[in-house]
Amino acid sequence: MLKILQKALSFLPFERFRKPPPVIGVVRLAGVIGGASLARRGFSFADLSPVLEKVFSLHNLKVAVFIINSPGGSPVQSALIAKRIRSLAEEKNVEVWAFCEDVAASGGYWLALAADKIFALETSIVGSIGVVSGGFGFNDAIKKLGIERRLYTSGNKKAILDPFKPEKETDVKHLKSIQAEIHKTFKDHVKFRRGGRLIAKEAELFSGAFWSGCYALELGLIDGIGDMYSELEKQFGKKYKLKEIGPKKSIFRDRLGFTDLDYKISLGINTAFSVCEERMMWNRFGL
Repeated sequence: MLKILQKALSFLPFERFRKPPPVIGVVRLAGVIGGASLARRGFSFADLSPVLEKVFSLHNLKVAVFIINSPGGSPVQSALIAKRIRSLAEEKNVEVWAFCEDVAASGGYWLALAADKIFALETSIVGSIGVVSGGFGFNDAIKKLGIERRLYTSGNKKAILDPFKPEKETDVKHLKSIQAEIHKTFKDHVKFRRGGRLIAKEAELFSGAFWSGCYALELGLIDGIGDMYSELEKQFGKKYKLKEIGPKKSIFRDRLGFTDLDYKISLGINTAFSVCEERMMWNRFGL
């Protein structure tokens, strides 16, 4: 009789009454921040806004995970993205974790600061809490080529730091004052988000230097050494469900069959400069 009863019960839909596994929403943030274009890979707030809305709307979401692999980019875009992540996390009462892959530097680290917990691998590059602005000076080159620069402006500072004109000390001073303001905002944000977890002195933390994941842990910039799967298993065992959310793919790249090389060749000299600039950003971190 007992066996018959057990067999009968086995056909009942008990699965619907079981507690569903926790959902982990995953978003990958890879490339130069604010650098998305036909010329190079990257992402901006406009690209990510619908992605963030979607990931924080997942049913039974327990943790929103952001996998970061970025050398930085626009401070404005970094701040907008990080601010939106925090806003949605607080609205939905969901914990946020960040995992630094090859590099989470400058604006990439700003994004990591949106997380409640930051993890990296031993060999990840973390930090670069500073501001950089670069360019080239072509004034001597055009002289040798016999080219005359003609530039007409209204406003005596409209064309400061023009790469085809000799550099002026007053222009550089103006740029550095703006950089100092942005750097202060960055430093204040790091201190606000990391609080008492920061261990090193400010002179070291905010020098613009970058470190390995191991040393970043000693400085208090991250909370642990680990990858996404190992950390999730520690928290949830093997009973969790991953849902990765990403932006829609480019019609040009995916439907017309172009490769990255096709893009870079077809867009000519402007694209070549853009690609070189992006490559230099990664090269700063040995990548």
